[in-house]
Amino acid sequence: MKKSLTISVLVLLVALQASCQDFNKNRNNAHSENQKIVEPVQVESEDGFKRAYFASGCFWCVEAIYESVIGVEESISGYSGGHTDNPTYKKSNTGKTGHAEAVEIIYNPEIISFKQLTTIYFGSQNISQLNGQGNDRGSQYRSIVFYQNEEEKKIINDKIEVLYQENKNRLVAAEVMPFQKFWKGEEYHQNYERLNPNNSYIQNVSIPRLKKFQKQFPELLKENLQH
Repeated sequence: MKKSLTISVLVLLVALQASCQDFNKNRNNAHSENQKIVEPVQVESEDGFKRAYFASGCFWCVEAIYESVIGVEESISGYSGGHTDNPTYKKSNTGKTGHAEAVEIIYNPEIISFKQLTTIYFGSQNISQLNGQGNDRGSQYRSIVFYQNEEEKKIINDKIEVLYQENKNRLVAAEVMPFQKFWKGEEYHQNYERLNPNNSYIQNVSIPRLKKFQKQFPELLKENLQH
């Protein structure tokens, strides 16, 4: 009986590992049929600044993280990755728009690279959590890394492969999607963490997440550069 149970557990573990491997191999195909025909939209640089797009749970948290990074001119909260036009906070929270809470990062490529921004992205979240971060759960909180060209796509996939190997075949939940359009969020969402430091969510979720990130990447912080 004990031997039979051991064999069953081993079979289950092998099956689970295979499932994680399949997920990671197909991470670019979360919307596979669409991704075969949809080409990414390249956002033109302005005044020497480039743009990058990420989704990783609540955009208040992600915006604040990137705002603290050297070379980032601005971080804007909004919506991306869905199938409806003009999404709003109320509509996206239904999970029916397909959009996730996302951020637009305006950055100076002479100071920080897309590769570093991608490292920050994965280093500031629970990489294996599907459809959310922490207690924020639902498709509107899912993790998505958007690429605008093949070079960015390769950077993202190479990083995921490294994480996959480093974490002993651990699931990497982020979707990898061709960027199409970013919809800027409502004005009251912009700089929310900085403007609402006493908000209970900011106190209990956003600030601890920011501090955890800052402890992990001290060399990339604006505040350390100024000292």
